[in-house]
Amino acid sequence: MMNKVKVGVVGYGTIGQRLADGVVRMGDMELVGVANRTPNLGVRALKEKGMPYDLYMSDPKYADAYAEAGIPVCGTMEDLSEKCDILLDATPAGVGAENKKLFERMGKPCIFQGGEKNDVADVFFHGYANYEKGLDKQFLKLTSCNTTGLIRAVDCLDRNCGGIERVAITIIRRVADPGDYHRGLTNALKIDKAPSHQAVDLMTIMPHVEATGILVHTPVTHGHIITITAQGKQKITKEQALKAFETHDRIRVVRIADGFLGNASMFKYARDLGNPRGDMYEIGLWEESIVEYGDQIMFAIYIPQEAVTIPETLDGVRAALHMQDTMEEATAKTNEYLGMAKWK
Repeated sequence: MMNKVKVGVVGYGTIGQRLADGVVRMGDMELVGVANRTPNLGVRALKEKGMPYDLYMSDPKYADAYAEAGIPVCGTMEDLSEKCDILLDATPAGVGAENKKLFERMGKPCIFQGGEKNDVADVFFHGYANYEKGLDKQFLKLTSCNTTGLIRAVDCLDRNCGGIERVAITIIRRVADPGDYHRGLTNALKIDKAPSHQAVDLMTIMPHVEATGILVHTPVTHGHIITITAQGKQKITKEQALKAFETHDRIRVVRIADGFLGNASMFKYARDLGNPRGDMYEIGLWEESIVEYGDQIMFAIYIPQEAVTIPETLDGVRAALHMQDTMEEATAKTNEYLGMAKWK
């Protein structure tokens, strides 16, 4: 019988809920439990679903709040950590850096999400672009949702079309996740100073590619759209790019002609498929957006921000615990268990 690695999730919000569900789907991993600070809506839904996951408290001072809500807990975050081979930290930005002190003291590896600063980890990690750098490292940090999807697409061309030298990106960014109110009710677009952090992060992960980018915040919640203009070491044709994208199990090539008109179409289709919460692990890429521009290639992708980092986080577990030696082996195993590329 396979010995499964024991995984704990710290932070049961938008990402943490999806990480827990993703770990459960891994045939070679076991979800020990999840930890959260307060009895938030995700935790309350967990109770109403019959507590399918063991729950731990990140902060014991909220014990009375849990008791008042009638939500059973199995102990503290330290208790959870003691039982795990690795932790996945999905807490708000800055909290993970504090949690790291506990993980260091207990000698536990941990994977942090994109909101933390890069110096929280030994390696700034992406499952495809630099998997081998994460092997046997105690602390990994994932790229943000936008950067995760961006690197999938650029890395795909880089590996299959003779190499990429530089990219220029424009990010049309959803302003908040569904259910978030902290950014207010808006009817305006907001532009950030260039270059966007996603372009800088791409160069950190893929230092051989020169990148720059602009980011525009939009008052929508269902996903980001990124346009990418890439310069290859040799000219990349539309046919070459399309063939490369179609072979990638985390890129779903779609057509405007089939009704995929934008971000809402993607979300609705995922919901119509019956995907939990309307999630997509893959990025969408519009076939009609692929355009040759001189010796450059341009295209547009859709980033389902709530779920897109889940596969790469699970790749991180495989790297940190050295479950597989290579990117090809690790991503294939993650993709298999998540049911990626089922649309092909």
